[in-house]
Amino acid sequence: MNILTDYPDLWGEALRGTLVLFFGGGAIALLLGLIVGAMRVSPVPIARAVGAVYVNWIRNTPLTLVMFFFAFCVPLLVPGRADFVLLATTALGIYTATYVAETVRSGINTVPVGQAEAARALGMGFGQVMGYVVLPQATRSVIPPMMSVLIALLKNTTVASGFSVVNLGNIRANMSELGENQLVTILWVMVVFVVLVLLLAWLQRVLERRWKVAR
Repeated sequence: MNILTDYPDLWGEALRGTLVLFFGGGAIALLLGLIVGAMRVSPVPIARAVGAVYVNWIRNTPLTLVMFFFAFCVPLLVPGRADFVLLATTALGIYTATYVAETVRSGINTVPVGQAEAARALGMGFGQVMGYVVLPQATRSVIPPMMSVLIALLKNTTVASGFSVVNLGNIRANMSELGENQLVTILWVMVVFVVLVLLLAWLQRVLERRWKVAR
């Protein structure tokens, strides 16, 4: 326990860094993924093509390479001092958005086609059909896989530790410099991640119960 109690500032900063990456990257991923997922089922061929290229290109690229591009290439294109936390958060969001998009697309495909056709017959446009008819129903089926995507995002935040971004992934190195046992530090990091994942699992159960009642 002394590894936790003797260095509260280090652990607090690392946890804060992980949460910033998670919530920031999650917000970008959910927003962008929702847009790309809608593009993937759009009746417009160009929109479908752009969505497919984005998903297949980014998803098949290792996260480390995406992070490397944002850490070392983007600063060369944008003048001024680079904010590595912002760059890492953006990289995580853009990468995770591909999985969110595919989760949204699979959820949309669970909604019977007849409902969308009936909405279009009433004169609704594509945006109205998606916003008022399809997405509210698809949300019920995408909660479990979406939480899996968010859990993966939480664990992927440790990749940013290799690019000078403080989070739970690099606290082992800090403890090593202070002469603390690295194995014990890693075990405590695992405990923190397990607790965070259990919180996400609890949130999933709450949302599932809420939507189940709504049925």
